[in-house]
Formats: sequence, C-alpha cells, structure tokens
Amino acid sequence: MASELLHGGLATVFGGSGFVGRYIVREFARRGWRVRAASRRPDLAGHLQPMGGVGQIHAVQANLRYPDSCLAATNGADVVVNAVGVLASVGRQSFGAVHVDGARAVARAAREAGARRLIHISAIGADKSSNAAYARSKAEGEAAVLAEFPDAIIIRPSIVFGPEDEFFNRFAAMARNAPVMPLIGKGRTRFQPIYVCDLATAVVNAADGTAGVAGTVYEAGGPDVMTFRELLDATQEWAGRDRGYIGMPFWLAKLQAIATSPLPNSLRPVTLDQVRMLERDNVVSQAAKDEHRTIEALGVAKAKNAAMIVPTYLERYKPRGQFAHYKN
Repeated sequence: MASELLHGGLATVFGGSGFVGRYIVREFARRGWRVRAASRRPDLAGHLQPMGGVGQIHAVQANLRYPDSCLAATNGADVVVNAVGVLASVGRQSFGAVHVDGARAVARAAREAGARRLIHISAIGADKSSNAAYARSKAEGEAAVLAEFPDAIIIRPSIVFGPEDEFFNRFAAMARNAPVMPLIGKGRTRFQPIYVCDLATAVVNAADGTAGVAGTVYEAGGPDVMTFRELLDATQEWAGRDRGYIGMPFWLAKLQAIATSPLPNSLRPVTLDQVRMLERDNVVSQAAKDEHRTIEALGVAKAKNAAMIVPTYLERYKPRGQFAHYKN
C-alpha cells in the first residue's frame, strides 16, 4: 500500500466499507489518493485503515437517506464514487430509497461540493421497463444521477466476485448444507462475472481521468460468459462438493420465493425479485461492445476470470476444511 500521499487528491467513496467499496478504497490509496470512506457505520470500517498510510484513509458517517450527511461527506472532494447498493429491499433500505433517492442525493452533493468527477456503480440489466424492481430502481437511479451530474460516468457490472461476494459464497454454503441444489429455469441464464479488483481498477481509472468519457454508461464483464448451471457446477467443484440438482421452473421458484418471504433474506434461497432477474441474461450487451463502452475502455485490458480467483476462497467450504491439504 502507498505510504506517501503522492497524488494529493481527495476521493469520497460512498459504501467504502462494503464489498465493492473496500477494493475501490484500496485502489485509490495504492495510487496515493487521500480517501474518505463514507458509511452508515464508520465505527465498523476499521478494516480499511491498513490499506493505506497513516491518515490516508478516513471513515466518516453518511447515510444516503439524509442528504445533509452526503454533502458533508463530499465537502472538498475532487472525486466522488457511489458504490452503495442493496440486493434485497428491506424496511427503510428499500430499492427506491437506496438506488434512486440515495443516488440522487450523492450526485447532488457531488455537484454542490464542486467535485470534478462522479463515478456511479449501477448494474447490468438496469431497465426502467423490467419486471424486477431491482433492475427498475437501478435504471431510475442512473437517470437521477445524470440529471444532477450530467458528466457522471456510470459503470454497470455483471455479478461481481471476490472473497466477500454474495454469489459464489452463497451457493458454496448451500452446497455444503443442502442435500440438493436448486436449478432455476434449467440453469440457462448467462452471466459474465467480473473480478472485484478489476472493477475497482476501472473505477479509479475513470476517477483519475486516465480512461472513460464523461456522461457515458459502461458495462463491465469478465472474459468468460457462463450459464447459471456452469457457475453452479464450478462452485461445487471448487468447494469440493457433488450435490445433485432439482429442476425448478421459474413459476415454481417464484412460488417458493413468495412462500419464504417472511424469513430473513440470509435464510432464503432467492427472493422473488432475484428470480425475475434470472429470467434475463446478465452479460455485456452487443451495443456496449460496438460502442466501446466496456471494461477494456476503462483501462482493464486483461480482466481475470473466476477460475483464477474463486477457488482460493471457496476452499473453506471443502468437506475436510481449508487446511486439509496441509495434513500428512
């Protein structure tokens, strides 16, 4: 990590203590930026401190539902990044509150604070006409951001993988605990997993002006396109498991999601909205490729694939544990 503040610029990263945010913070720090990590619970952001030099990373309190806190967090920042997102709409942390109103609050704060650049993390599949509330809210959030900050750069990743991800870890845990694995929609939905460090590199490249065009929406996917079945097969292989599959058509998966809705999201296989998202492929569009709006255009020429990274952190799900290969 950088031990000197060689860059001198100040970047505010909303959601800086979260899964994607922490890697963005680390990449900014590595390049010598001063970093302000904005979080609802800065007291739980201590894991960010070792990523930079003394005093380089500072956690501050900010809540997207309170615009004044967003303005305070962006005061004096050269660059603002919004990496806040939720996978399920729960209570006050609803899709509308976080992805739309919250995104608008961050963009407005960035503009009023005089920030030079705003990078907003959205998602592939963002679509105002989607039947999934998650996808609709992401699209509405993008529109809100561009209305407040027309020069914002928006990045839409496919599923993001890394040690703390909620995709491979979730299904590896399911393979460890469940007798069979659900195969929704025959497992044909396609994904293009992107490594979180590659996504962070793209974000900081856009932030420091070395890549990206203002006011443009980019789509970020890794080198491999894989079906849901292929991803589950790979997850089981890397976790040392061999569970069978139970076919589940979309209509049945939706009924199951509705039936389990009273349970906490951590105990549910999937939510109704996630099933709806599975009805559409989650890959970089041909339009983005043709118009050079991909991660390569953001300075990431050789993104890593899941097979290079995921096995290293799924080892802990193996039947004999992650240290079994050390034993005689």
